[in-house]
Amino acid sequence: MIDNKIFISDEDGNEYALNIYFTFETDEKKYVIVYNEEDEESLYPFIYDEEGNLIEIEDEDEFNMVQEVLLAYLEENQ
Repeated sequence: MIDNKIFISDEDGNEYALNIYFTFETDEKKYVIVYNEEDEESLYPFIYDEEGNLIEIEDEDEFNMVQEVLLAYLEENQ
């Protein structure tokens, strides 16, 4: 992570810089919400581990929980 950016690579080796929008933690996991500067309207949630690896959220209930936290954050900071 450099200057509030996370760098990820796709399966073809292309690297992308994503900006960190919001982070939060639960007792069990850490989450990060990121966006691409070219499309600031789209936010992407991930789990991140101690090594900084991003993990896609595959569980629908977990995704809904993250969405609720994000919506509460947006309402609080408008």
